[in-house]
Amino acid sequence: MKINGQCHCGEIQYTAEVDQNKVIACHCSDCQEISSGPFRIAVMTLPNSVIFTVGKPKEYIKIAESGNKRAQGFCENCGTTLYATSVGDGDKIYGLRIGAIKQREQLIPKVQIWCRSAALWLKELSDINAFDTVPTI
Repeated sequence: MKINGQCHCGEIQYTAEVDQNKVIACHCSDCQEISSGPFRIAVMTLPNSVIFTVGKPKEYIKIAESGNKRAQGFCENCGTTLYATSVGDGDKIYGLRIGAIKQREQLIPKVQIWCRSAALWLKELSDINAFDTVPTI
């Protein structure tokens, strides 16, 4: 599937080809900390398919629990997290963060990983009051 995306401020824009069957919700503690949320959802790209059409992301290199180095790409201006990918030479497969993808409604998670770190309250989220916008108080 061909997609396009951008950071919140628009300084970084890209196109890519992704595999709709590889949409992953990750509950690892690194994803929680980096996103400031309970989990992150990413879709895997086809090798070398990401093209940055506007701007260039800044990267932060983190070391995963496995010991592997992972480049975390984000917009230096607005802070939108955009991807994770391998460090070094070779083919690049990106885990694109779906919140920055225009076609995100079509990218439905197929698997959840690192569930041992998942916030326990996520199982009850559907029982909490929900509003279309901010409720009048």
